[in-house]
Amino acid sequence: MGQMHNIEMADGFELGAYTAEPATGDAKGVIVVIQEIFGVNGHIREVADGYAAEGYIAIAPALFDRVDKDIQLGYTETDMGRGIELAFQKLDMGQTLKDLQSVVTFAEQKGSVGVVGYCFGGLLTFLSASQIKGVKAASSYYGGGIVGVLDQQPQCPLIMHFGELDAHIPMSDVDKIKQGCPDVPVHVYDADHGFNCDHRGSYSEPAAALARQRTLAHFAKHL
Repeated sequence: MGQMHNIEMADGFELGAYTAEPATGDAKGVIVVIQEIFGVNGHIREVADGYAAEGYIAIAPALFDRVDKDIQLGYTETDMGRGIELAFQKLDMGQTLKDLQSVVTFAEQKGSVGVVGYCFGGLLTFLSASQIKGVKAASSYYGGGIVGVLDQQPQCPLIMHFGELDAHIPMSDVDKIKQGCPDVPVHVYDADHGFNCDHRGSYSEPAAALARQRTLAHFAKHL
């Protein structure tokens, strides 16, 4: 089990973060886990714990702290509406990327840094791979909006995961992403949006397991 603590941003703001560490031995590296639109909730903390169990220090920054402290949402329609409002209307994307740079810079003190993100975090993972210094490898899960930022190119090894049944990210968008990033492995699963989250009805155990296997192999190779 991890714990919450604060990380000082470049402007002095104290951003909360959930950090989980390996129980024994030296860490293989550091994984920055980027939240969905639902905040650093129980699921994201479990994801961080899972990477810690694999030998990594896992840090999940509470990016919504710039709007309101300790936001943790569930997966109801109301929560989804609130999450969309927070992520795409209230949060400043430029500031969020600056905050992620601060988190990665902090994490570099502990080892080589990889980034993994889900949903909103999948988009931020793509942008982190493209813009943020110090990221050695990245794995993006069903990042909505990536098709709109293909003028940017990853500067580190990146893999991406999408669900074939995802109405939010149609296969036509995934095809454009493949064309725009021809050197990036893009994996498509027989699954819906949010297939990695076992708190949601769209959870797919086979897809989640395979994507996790690929992500762990990616980090093992590059961190």
